[in-house]
Amino acid sequence: MRSSRTFATIILVLLGCMLLIFSFLWEDHYLWFSIGFIFISILFFLVRFEKRKIEPRELVLLAVLASIAAVGRIPFASIPSVQPTTFVIMMSGLVFGAESGLVIGAVAALSSNMILGQGPWTPWQMLAWGLVGLTAGMLRKTKLLNSTFGKIIFGIIWGFLFGWIMNLWGLLALTQSGTSLTFEAVLMYFAGSSLFDSMHSVSNVFFLLLFGDIWMKNLTRFKVKYGLLD
Repeated sequence: MRSSRTFATIILVLLGCMLLIFSFLWEDHYLWFSIGFIFISILFFLVRFEKRKIEPRELVLLAVLASIAAVGRIPFASIPSVQPTTFVIMMSGLVFGAESGLVIGAVAALSSNMILGQGPWTPWQMLAWGLVGLTAGMLRKTKLLNSTFGKIIFGIIWGFLFGWIMNLWGLLALTQSGTSLTFEAVLMYFAGSSLFDSMHSVSNVFFLLLFGDIWMKNLTRFKVKYGLLD
């Protein structure tokens, strides 16, 4: 059973990578590829619960957390890279697991861009925030993420990784427009985003220090009390 689950996971990951490549090659159809990425994320989530019926309240919980993560971007839209979205996704992955974190991250990116603006960058944001939730869930039982210091390090790292993933999309878009890239140009491109990546990291640390404990306590309480996503 574990081998079949692993095989299904590998297939879904490959499909997700293919969708990302297609969204780059055919940018005019980015919204369809984004919906496809959501579909794959949900399948990835269902693989974990293949022998158990998913409760409607569990799906509602995922939708609520994704909505909170999405809406959290809007009040901070005027401050580049500063938002609580990464924090919410990270907390969700820590409490409810990697699959739940992936779904919440991907849905949050797509739904928030319904207001802030869709574009060929959307699937890449879905990937980046989905990976935040996925990695948080995968590492949730480690000593690193069971300490405040470890959570802060995780938040700092993902502040930069998120920016680097989006930089990759930007560089690919430049090459598609016919611009030739040199090593020096790539370094300058990444250096130019370092301020925004730093602001993202600082905001992650801010929200973790201010709300981290209360979010962990309340989400864990909901999980234990109602037996959600065990």
